Amino acid sequence: MPAKPSSVLQSFDLSGRVAVVTGGAGLLGRQFCRTLAQAGAAVAVVDIAAADAQAVADDIVAAGGQALALPTDITDPAQVEAAVQRILDAWGRLDILVNSAALDPKVSAEGAVRSSSAFEDFPLDAWEQALKVNLTGAFLMTQAAARVMRAQNRGSIINIASTYGLVGPDQRIYQKPGQPPQYKPVYYTVTKAAMLGFTRYLATYFAGTGIRVNTLTPGGVYNHQDPDFVEKYAYRTVLGRMAEPHEMNAALLFLASDASSYMTGANLIVDGGWTAW
Repeated sequence: MPAKPSSVLQSFDLSGRVAVVTGGAGLLGRQFCRTLAQAGAAVAVVDIAAADAQAVADDIVAAGGQALALPTDITDPAQVEAAVQRILDAWGRLDILVNSAALDPKVSAEGAVRSSSAFEDFPLDAWEQALKVNLTGAFLMTQAAARVMRAQNRGSIINIASTYGLVGPDQRIYQKPGQPPQYKPVYYTVTKAAMLGFTRYLATYFAGTGIRVNTLTPGGVYNHQDPDFVEKYAYRTVLGRMAEPHEMNAALLFLASDASSYMTGANLIVDGGWTAW
């Protein structure tokens, strides 16, 4: 049971804690890394893109924080174990794991959806690769982190899902007149829905250990997508717009910190009202 903070703001303080963010160089991952560092945590930036991970770590250090770039293929058990060992060598503990790494085909500024095959023709190799990254990667990272957290008798694990893990994609918003049909692929909804089940399993499995496990479910985040797509997406939300990348940060900090000390197995949805209709 955590000690009662002297103020509500103190419950968000991560000083002395160590966090690891997979997909730490991604659109949301780099936001999460900077947020955790600003709250006082030392942050391990785990990403398969070495140069991008280093850039995020360098930014954190330049701002006065502690960070370590760890280029890692999270589908490789040996690389995952090596990354966790480097974290322990550097800081001696591991308190927070954010499973943010995922294959997620985006809408480009030109309106095209990467990996947009129809379900009937979706390639088996693309399906299997997505399962490896989006699910097996989270499984391996959580296994390695949980061994450390068990020894510490505390830890916070946050799995990043998506509104498309709660409801099916509205494929209409991906279509453009006069162009071949485009689709958000099947693996995205399937793997993000699985993250919710992963959270619930782990939350109950770790009962009594001091390890809490929760899900953060973001809605669509603006990243210079095609204006037609942005307009159609915004129409589906109660707030009438896509999220800005920074709008997930406070929710992530809440789940990582003692501010959410009485939460486990929960799903925090930050989707602008998409799933409220």
